[in-house]
Amino acid sequence: MTASSKSRPISDWLFTQVQQGATERKVKEWLQVSSFPTTVHVELIKQKLIPDPFIGLHEWDVQWVGEAEWAFKTDLHVTDGELASPNVDLLFEGLDTFATVKLNDEVILESSNQFISYRVPVKSKLKPGSNELIISFESAFRKGRAIEEEHGKLALWNGDSSRLHVRKAQYNYGWDWGPVLMTVGPWKPIALETYQTRITDLDVRSEVSETLEVKLSATLTFSEESPGFASFVLKSPDGKVEASSNKIPIVTGHAKVSFEWGAGQLQLWYPVGYGAQPLYTVEVELTDANGNVLDSKLEKIAFRRALVVQEKLIDQEGLSFLFEINNIRIFCGGSNWIPADSFLTTMNADRYRAWLQLLVDGNQNMIRVWGGGIYEYDDFYSICDVLVWQDFMFGCGQYPAYDSFVESVREEAIQNVKRLRHHPSIVIFDYQIAESLNLELDYSDETSDFRKTNFPARYIYERVLPSVVGEYSNIHYHRASPYSGQGKPTTDRTLGDLHQWNVWHGTQEPWHNWDILAGRFVSEFGMQGYPDIRTVDYWLGGDKSERYPQSRTNNNHNKADGFERRLEVRVSLFFLGGGEESQLRAVDTLDVKRERICSLAASCYVYYTQIMQAEVLASAYRLWRRNWAGRGREYTAGALVWQINDCWPVTSWAIVDYFLRPKPAYFSVARELRPYTVGMTRKEKQTLLDPTRSAAEFTLTTELEVWGTNSTLADKSAVLEVTCFNLDLDSEDSTWRESRSREVRGVVLRANASTELWKGVLPGQPERRSRAEVPKPIVVSARLLDAEDHGTVLCRYSNWPEPFKYIHFPPVDALGLKAVVGTDGESVVLSTRIPVKGIVLDVDVDAGDKVRWSDQAIDLVPDDPQTVIAKGLKGRPVKMRFLGDGSA
Repeated sequence: MTASSKSRPISDWLFTQVQQGATERKVKEWLQVSSFPTTVHVELIKQKLIPDPFIGLHEWDVQWVGEAEWAFKTDLHVTDGELASPNVDLLFEGLDTFATVKLNDEVILESSNQFISYRVPVKSKLKPGSNELIISFESAFRKGRAIEEEHGKLALWNGDSSRLHVRKAQYNYGWDWGPVLMTVGPWKPIALETYQTRITDLDVRSEVSETLEVKLSATLTFSEESPGFASFVLKSPDGKVEASSNKIPIVTGHAKVSFEWGAGQLQLWYPVGYGAQPLYTVEVELTDANGNVLDSKLEKIAFRRALVVQEKLIDQEGLSFLFEINNIRIFCGGSNWIPADSFLTTMNADRYRAWLQLLVDGNQNMIRVWGGGIYEYDDFYSICDVLVWQDFMFGCGQYPAYDSFVESVREEAIQNVKRLRHHPSIVIFDYQIAESLNLELDYSDETSDFRKTNFPARYIYERVLPSVVGEYSNIHYHRASPYSGQGKPTTDRTLGDLHQWNVWHGTQEPWHNWDILAGRFVSEFGMQGYPDIRTVDYWLGGDKSERYPQSRTNNNHNKADGFERRLEVRVSLFFLGGGEESQLRAVDTLDVKRERICSLAASCYVYYTQIMQAEVLASAYRLWRRNWAGRGREYTAGALVWQINDCWPVTSWAIVDYFLRPKPAYFSVARELRPYTVGMTRKEKQTLLDPTRSAAEFTLTTELEVWGTNSTLADKSAVLEVTCFNLDLDSEDSTWRESRSREVRGVVLRANASTELWKGVLPGQPERRSRAEVPKPIVVSARLLDAEDHGTVLCRYSNWPEPFKYIHFPPVDALGLKAVVGTDGESVVLSTRIPVKGIVLDVDVDAGDKVRWSDQAIDLVPDDPQTVIAKGLKGRPVKMRFLGDGSA
């Protein structure tokens, strides 16, 4: 009898808490799950048995869930027809984490790794009709503590040290942006599969030559050596058959096919912004000797030439570290990705699509899947049109390498490399390690085993993982992030990738120092900022008395060490600290309730931190993109902000909050990653008149530098327009703009490079002979106009004197600032008579937040109106906040 492969999901489950010694059993009955796959917290929240841990301080009310034991059970009904199949398996795609599975009271599986799937033959253990399937979950926290006691405590950043021994999403233990929520349960599907012979592996690999010729090879593996045939078909994106092979013998349990195409015969895949993302379809069918279909597989693939280029540079030491796709060298501007929810089973394709669309809309072309989360669901990678830097799951710690741990990691790596290798977006596999620990680090050692050193995990990172990646894929393997190579420490700025945290952490440099903090590829950097005030109100849960900065509840929704001091110091360094206080004093004199004062304090503070984050991150991208200076001068080849997203409502480094509400920083970054940008720096230069005789006699001049960038593959002719404005309205030359400050010149922006455009003394800023002479508050506006159509603004940027707290902003009623809503109800035209800094648009909080703004954190200058698209505005009045508006 011929049996085709069939799979049916098992989804009707009950769950309960298991008695655990003297521990109180809070859930005593078997409860029906509301959805499947699922985890315990999700079910308890839906049934209102625990509070929402995302609100208030409730995170701490649910800690018992992660320390309890739980069980899930179902009545698995099996038909005679299913049992007649030669093979009957249970497939467990993911169990979180320490699980024992019993079928009809017999143990059939013991799991200890959240990232591994299991296939269990069960034909001999099943009976027609009802079969009891029970999965018992131990507490990963308690189990991890026991394993740690056996194998020893190791150092780490973030969370409980026992996590290092547990192959579970590490962020569950708490991070400096995430809560402690130890999830448990069947987090991926469970299915019953019947088959005669099945396709166990489909390994499709392509090779694109330097001349863009394509070779494809596919290896098919089957569950049995038996008579029969396989067929292989490759279809183009429009469904046309590009290649096929039929009647491939499978008697050995394996089969191979290969094809070749000349340059241009197939469509190549490019990351968004550089071309299309065509996906081809591979269809494989398995038949018996009589032509009866036994199994089939379908896989989406693409063709691209992806290289990590590390070569000597012109005029600088070290090597480049850049990505080249189809012979195009790409500046990678993007983000780091953490899991988008503390409860992973709530993620779906629509949520992934919304996140990744934000990435594309923000002009980003790379995302790094961070190693403290998960190997993401298939939906994430299938939707992704940008380059993916994929970590293995090792986050910020000194991991062990005893035999059972290594064996589990090896299987984890094999399964996930096989699962992800066909996605065209994945260009690098990687891991992360904290180098601050006093480990035995001889980076030039390429032969040791490492397991008997105090850095045993090097055996995993430098022996196990590269061998798995090399055997099962053609993807580049990078040993760490950060990692320099060449025997150098990871802090080396001339090699590999760099994590640059010396603005938020470390030496806490001013943000205009990003240019001297550059590396060849900056894979992590960031700055905190509060989320939308609506997100704050959500986690406050209606408690208006807590609606002020550094309240207990707000502090619980910021997990970073020292964040109170760091946020306060950063805000006070760059912004007028009296703005918030003066407003509160004014309110207090009116004898307004404390709730009103709290509300104003929260609103001011949110704005300050958001604008600070927007300025800091935009400055980094602007200065590092300048370092992408052409072939052989790719001094900085990429920057990935930490981070794009959040896993719960929180104040963090994310540029978009948990509810997909973009912060102003999202928009400032998007502007710096447009195809064309213009950038400026101003630096004060002191020259001693007689260095040998006096330190008191000198001149101070302010130098301005202007450059442009072009990420397209063609030179672009443009017109550079530089205009200066004096913010001091009482100055005699406050109107000098028209007569002296505007300069226009033709320029050419080189293809796929930055171009230096102008350097000289800041117009309108006189030379000074004393630091007691206060420099004039000059705002410089630069625009690049299309040379063929001067009405088309390619890009703009306004450079303001820093720190902003020294600026005496003009009176609001003198600005002439207008926000005119268009007749379509979804466009807003902004204009002004005097420069305005950091405009954030909004509607009344009570009106909801369904408006999707095309831009925020806007700098506006005279004679340069800007139009913002506001989807969902529906003609409603627009509120504006900006620096110097009296509230900030």
